Amino acid sequence: MRVPRIFQDSANIQMGKPLALDADGVAHIGRVLRMNVDQQLIIFNGTGIDYLATITESSKKSVTVSVLSEQQVDNESPLHIHLGQVISRGDRMDFTIQKSVELGVNTITPLFSERCGVKLTGERLEKKISQWQKIVISACEQSGRSTIPQVRPAMTLQQWCEEQTSAIKLNLHPRAAHGINGLTPEQVSSQRARLLIGPEGGLSAEEIAMTEQYQFTDVLLGPRVLRTETASLTAITALQMKFGDIG
Repeated sequence: MRVPRIFQDSANIQMGKPLALDADGVAHIGRVLRMNVDQQLIIFNGTGIDYLATITESSKKSVTVSVLSEQQVDNESPLHIHLGQVISRGDRMDFTIQKSVELGVNTITPLFSERCGVKLTGERLEKKISQWQKIVISACEQSGRSTIPQVRPAMTLQQWCEEQTSAIKLNLHPRAAHGINGLTPEQVSSQRARLLIGPEGGLSAEEIAMTEQYQFTDVLLGPRVLRTETASLTAITALQMKFGDIG
């Protein structure tokens, strides 16, 4: 049986010292997996280290573990990808975030554009950001990542385009001269890429002109029209195969 991995937002993970799991950890380990005393699990806190631990106390309301050993995890891609994703409807955004983390994305910024069909503001938006960060953590637990990608506060497409960066900036465009395979190592010399994915209806002509103003490089993914969540994951995979650690 695979040893379960759970995230714990704690800076006090130390060898041999008892650690009380948080409410989410108790629910997953104690009530969902129904693990008992002396069974082992892996905990991590986002610092790039996995801690092998054993359960020392377990009840319906609390679980305490003791750390047996620690191991530095080295499975982060050499390519840092910042995904600028225009917010999509329903569970498509959740799916995109989950799978992009599995594929190695480091940062995600939810974006609003002219054709974004999602209206979120104030407390509802804050709750969504919190929900998306939990999806990120769950994807890390599943995929073995011990460094937690960040879901940044949502912003407009223009605000995101205006940010200063050393990364190559990429925009998917059906009339681009070449695909991701046509990019050269010199263009990605910083080992950083900012990938813009538009909404279901695509970017407006004005927004495409704006990406040109901010020196985005247009790339295409092929002859077929892809849904926004498919485009995100296809582009991330292509980048990881060309400059990262897939394939």
